[in-house]
Amino acid sequence: MKSDVDAAIRSAEADLIELSHSIHREPELAFEEFRSAEKITDLLKQRGFEVTSRTAGLPTAFEASYGSGDLVIAVCAEYDALPEIGHACGHNIIAASAVGAGIGLAAVADRLDITVRVVGTPAEESGGGKVVMLEHGVFDDVAAAVMVHPGPIDIVGATSLALSDIAVTFTGREAHASAAPEFGRNAADAATVAQVAVGLLRQHLAPGTQIHGIVSAGGTAPNIVPAHSELLYYLRAESSQALSELTERADACFAAGALATGCTHSIRTVSPTYAELTPDPWLTDAYREVLTGLGRTPLPVEWERARPLGSTDMGNVTKLVPGIHPVIGLDSAGAVTHQPQFTKACITESADRAVLDGARALAETVMRAATDDGQRQRLLEGVDAR
Repeated sequence: MKSDVDAAIRSAEADLIELSHSIHREPELAFEEFRSAEKITDLLKQRGFEVTSRTAGLPTAFEASYGSGDLVIAVCAEYDALPEIGHACGHNIIAASAVGAGIGLAAVADRLDITVRVVGTPAEESGGGKVVMLEHGVFDDVAAAVMVHPGPIDIVGATSLALSDIAVTFTGREAHASAAPEFGRNAADAATVAQVAVGLLRQHLAPGTQIHGIVSAGGTAPNIVPAHSELLYYLRAESSQALSELTERADACFAAGALATGCTHSIRTVSPTYAELTPDPWLTDAYREVLTGLGRTPLPVEWERARPLGSTDMGNVTKLVPGIHPVIGLDSAGAVTHQPQFTKACITESADRAVLDGARALAETVMRAATDDGQRQRLLEGVDAR
């Protein structure tokens, strides 16, 4: 079966590389990935997959299924880009490798007695598409969920931080900044005080805890006391409990800005909260063996938790379903994700190899789980329990 999987992926190699490059050429932001979703589903339809669009009521989400086995495997595809710098997180590679893994598994789906489902999950960078899909039951019958993410090095047991995405709005009162400043209440000053408080808080944060943000609104003209300002902040921590504790302390900093300046403030959640990534140990070990067999040398296990990889809504999936989210390495000439140089690296020959190796590694990992009686039973029992 392994040779049949490899042959199926090789037969689609040109299409997979073109898919990766085509998505890269036309980057689309969260919940606006219409062209990307269409490109992916068109290729899957050509390969015999049954496609359902607008999954969970999301216009750019989809499910593409092949086979009818009781063991349902979700291969997650991401395809949203970043503002201004495009596919600097390599979601074009994620999408193409997911399609490749799906095509490879489809070749042996009957013999494995599985249903392979390529799940198109929009808005990972901001918006939490997977969280919405979880809430709509998209993963309820899924026994295992897998995907692969590009990066500068291979990391098998990749972890991530829980994340809260918030907007803090301060409301004051306009006044002439020179003729009558005493009548104003400066919302931009409120934001400044809040940022200073956050900066001082950082000294006392626990290891693995982060807070960072930008000023998205701060006034309209120098001679008008700003009555409105807004901060966009990400709060991150190693666990959901630690994130809750960080949120309480950050909220006090934002309240301080309002109190000090005579303004009011409000906090709203921009995107659903992301849980920390919790990779399944057995699937992680299996993927490591497969990846090593492909001639790659992943980061040693003891170093994997030293630097969590930002945050991802795949963390929410792994809280419900056994899953993995490894990093497939490519030559980025020293660039890291979310840098413009990494955008360029995501359509190189090394990136194309990452697409194919990622597809093979995911497909073979799934094949091992499906043919291991103990693991198959474990995964099916998990679905029954849910």
